[in-house]
Amino acid sequence: MLDDQLFCPSCSEDTDHVMIKSGQENLMRCEECGMVHPVQREKERLVNLKVIVSKDAVSHPYRIQIPEKEKLEVGQELLVDDASQDLVLAEITSIETDRRVESALAKEANTVWARALDEVPLKISVYRAGRSYPIKIHLPGDEVFALGEVREVEGSKFRIVKIKLRGVGFADKAPAKDITRIWGLEL
Repeated sequence: MLDDQLFCPSCSEDTDHVMIKSGQENLMRCEECGMVHPVQREKERLVNLKVIVSKDAVSHPYRIQIPEKEKLEVGQELLVDDASQDLVLAEITSIETDRRVESALAKEANTVWARALDEVPLKISVYRAGRSYPIKIHLPGDEVFALGEVREVEGSKFRIVKIKLRGVGFADKAPAKDITRIWGLEL
């Protein structure tokens, strides 16, 4: 099985190689001339990345070690593991290099802005007798809500009639981390 094009010292050019042994130094065999030679495995370099994570209206700065070649994109989930603080699952909302971008390699990013997904705020509007009243709760981001479902929150029992997603559109079913607002009809 061919692994990669590598420089062969015997052929003096890049040729197809097969890995014979994996380790600190990989042993490779040139498919052109058959020469077996060691190839130093490239060490993965890490960068110290600043990540600002927002939980509701409060933002906290974190520092994480991440491979410099890792591609970061807006909307991507990121595990923020700062040794001095709690572990947080977050969604990237903005990436700052020398300007704001939609994606970048970790080594190009100065700051990553994100929102916490492990516990998210959820706004609910409950309709009752011609009026609606707001409720705001905090819950796990992976908790799923569905149209027609009956819920009881803070003493109000209601049937979900509409789910608005973050960004654009509505859904029949979605996890709390993707929802902007839920509308319910009081029972």
